[in-house]
Amino acid sequence: MFRNIVIICLLFIFTACSSKKPIYTNSSIVLFKAPQFKFYDKGFISKYNDHIHLQIFQVGQIALDLKVYKDEVCLSKIECLSSKQFNKEYLSSSYSDSFLYNLLSQEKIYFKDKKNNILIKVKNN
Repeated sequence: MFRNIVIICLLFIFTACSSKKPIYTNSSIVLFKAPQFKFYDKGFISKYNDHIHLQIFQVGQIALDLKVYKDEVCLSKIECLSSKQFNKEYLSSSYSDSFLYNLLSQEKIYFKDKKNNILIKVKNN
């Protein structure tokens, strides 16, 4: 009986702590230029079932860490904003709520908005 409880607890611990694996990960050159963001360097874009993870590195350190969901965007591990609020604060309030998620979901990522001074480009290596 005790042995069964220990086995169940161990299975729970190992399955609960396992992380989700991405469907797709690619190293890329990322240009993300907006009034609040200006990054151009190497990074990774990882696509999961429910979100897209964009990381940009500068001098070997993470300079930008975004987890983009359809309805929210998380900046590093500290702050999450609704997609609408993220657009308003960092991009443009005229964009649809799922704008960034839809953009990063594309195979070829290129977006230029001269009016709002925004350029987002990802070139896969």
